[in-house]
Amino acid sequence: MSRFGAVAAGHAETVAAATEILQDGGTAADAALAAFFAACTAEPILANLGGGGFLLARPADGPARLYDFFVHTPRQRRPEGEIDFRPVLADFGTATQEFHIGLGAAATPGIVRGLFAAHRDLCRLPMTRLVAPGITLAKAGSRVSAMQAHLAQVVGPILRASPACRALFAGAADPDGMCREGERFVWPALAETLDALAHEGERLFYEGEIARNIAAACREAGGHLTADDLRLYRAEVRPPLETPFAGARILTNPPPSAGGILIALALALLDGRPLQDAAFDSPRHLQRLATAMATVNRLRRTVSFAAGRSELEAALLAPRLVARWRDAVMAGPAAYRGTTHISVIDKAGGAAALTVTNGESCGMMRPGDGFILNNMLGEEDLNPAGFHGWPRDTRMSSMMAPSLVVRPEGGMTVLGSGGSNRIRSAILQVLVNLLHFGLPLDRAIESPRLHMEGEHLDIEPGYGEEAVAAARAAARESRLWTDRSLFFGGVHAVHRTSRGDLDGHGDPRRGGAAATV
Repeated sequence: MSRFGAVAAGHAETVAAATEILQDGGTAADAALAAFFAACTAEPILANLGGGGFLLARPADGPARLYDFFVHTPRQRRPEGEIDFRPVLADFGTATQEFHIGLGAAATPGIVRGLFAAHRDLCRLPMTRLVAPGITLAKAGSRVSAMQAHLAQVVGPILRASPACRALFAGAADPDGMCREGERFVWPALAETLDALAHEGERLFYEGEIARNIAAACREAGGHLTADDLRLYRAEVRPPLETPFAGARILTNPPPSAGGILIALALALLDGRPLQDAAFDSPRHLQRLATAMATVNRLRRTVSFAAGRSELEAALLAPRLVARWRDAVMAGPAAYRGTTHISVIDKAGGAAALTVTNGESCGMMRPGDGFILNNMLGEEDLNPAGFHGWPRDTRMSSMMAPSLVVRPEGGMTVLGSGGSNRIRSAILQVLVNLLHFGLPLDRAIESPRLHMEGEHLDIEPGYGEEAVAAARAAARESRLWTDRSLFFGGVHAVHRTSRGDLDGHGDPRRGGAAATV
């Protein structure tokens, strides 16, 4: 029996920071914040003070709420000829992908503002206590995991884009290359920044010395961000989107972000008839899953996620429309991003699901900085109007969808994922595995996945030959991967039974770890 709680995240050191705080009497939110501060060293490419994210939290004694501190577009757009904005290629082995970096790719970061807002509302321990594990780790260093070493190689061109960034991520054995597995990653400037934030508060980042340094760097070296962008940034608190599936209630990220409502739509399409005669790993299972994904992809292009929440729910989740689209699922077959997730349940039954991202980072930092700004203005899937066409002073949409499952008998599951567009398909499949097929948490996460994007189907190895053949025959283009891959997301989840028993599982696709204490 757990005495304090359960945690799942993308690195053992991230998990260790959270468990330390749980054992010290912290809430799930306390533990999630401490885990993030540690992740800035343990998972520095994915978790960073210069990015944004979402926290779905349900205190043991109150309703769930969603903290939106995703990145915000600048209030002014500099002429293209003045900005630092350039493409780089990342090599994933199976495929290459183009990213855009430079200070001209940085949107207003929200993580610091959002976590301080959550701390005021949800946390029991002082901020100085929550940053302590992260400070210790940044000073002593974190052993580079296989996952982090792989990421460093993949996005090496970004991490070598500025002298300070190159020096931070340089390998001990190969100073001209990237840090390798087993080496120690140390970030003393991050320790200083966390300590200063804990004592001086969020104003340091948004109105004080850090804000002035960001604004000056952007002004001098081709960024859009100004002092006003930082000073006027606000975290938003929203009621979560709630949707039923297989007798449970799913709470997830609401509009204006896209991920939660698209997962809700896919669940609505699959609920009931579509999966009743589809055994796990059967041709019908894969066909209908892929068709539901394709239908959601098609429908997401019919709406603007800048619309109001009620308009979006009416456009996508109206029962008569879901029924019509579900018939299409019944009728027959029809990029990696720098994101990580933390799930926590505390001993009182409080829950926190925290998903954060820095994109791949803009690659620009000054010596002595304890953070790297994001490159969200250079993310193709977040800029449907094209680069440099983003609306000014607007909260950007995201596929990130920290989620909470409430079961009718009183059990609860907290989950979320990294993986850009694959976030929605990864979470969808884990929910279907858990709630429809009744798989235990570890199997629900580790079972193979597929992802449908446009007319292209990607399939992980592990499905039966007949099911794979049927799914591939239904897609215009398809690719069968030879290995389980981080491309398909990384769902880290914790579960609490109605009796109070706790369990957790980290997705091995993204180096996940879990612990109950």
